[in-house]
Amino acid sequence: IGQMTPNVFITIDLDAFDPSIMPSTGTPEPGGLFWYETLEFLKMMFKKKNVVGFDIVELCPNKDEKSSDFLAAKLYYKMLSYKFKYQNYNEEDEDE
Repeated sequence: IGQMTPNVFITIDLDAFDPSIMPSTGTPEPGGLFWYETLEFLKMMFKKKNVVGFDIVELCPNKDEKSSDFLAAKLYYKMLSYKFKYQNYNEEDEDE
């Protein structure tokens, strides 16, 4: 993290998660990332870098399995909450 530029854009590719928690993806990754380790990494990024934006990609919805949809939505919610919790934001900074 120390060698990154001060401003970063984070892309979370859901393919990187272990299929035990993210089965609805095009390319499952056995031995992939897990929920809490990912959140700890994201917290560190939001605390140490200026996150200018983020996205989540590669959800492959499955009508018979909804937990992946909820994981992706909750991950987005967590990232948004980290942005507002750990990074300064002033309405005065906006151009009017």
